[in-house]
Amino acid sequence: MEHPVLLYDGICALCNRMVQFVLRHDGEKKFRFASLQSAFATKLLGEHGADASDLNSIYIVVFREEKEVLLKRSDAAVFVMEELPGAWPAVGRVLRLVPRPLRDWGYSVIARSRYQLFGKYETCPIPSENDRERFIEV
Repeated sequence: MEHPVLLYDGICALCNRMVQFVLRHDGEKKFRFASLQSAFATKLLGEHGADASDLNSIYIVVFREEKEVLLKRSDAAVFVMEELPGAWPAVGRVLRLVPRPLRDWGYSVIARSRYQLFGKYETCPIPSENDRERFIEV
């Protein structure tokens, strides 16, 4: 897999906003996307010993040193920031200074209440025609 794949909760409004943010800022089109509700995510996460039914996390699958690596929760969010242009890599580097348990705690607080705070969709939104090629299993 040459592109990092972002796995996200497809019915979560916050997660979908994050995907739209990445699409807008990822001018090099590095990232690919798949919802956690897809068969692709279930298979890929299963290969890494993770459960796609855990919708309280985003995941990034990256290819490093000839093997796939799974990043989750705050590590996945920080990775995304570090790969985007502009000031986002600096934000990611600052967040990396925060110990992972503390970052993950903050991530979990938001993840647990994201539907109440930001809403959710009945089904995964369909990406625009321009972006569809970057989504796996649309």
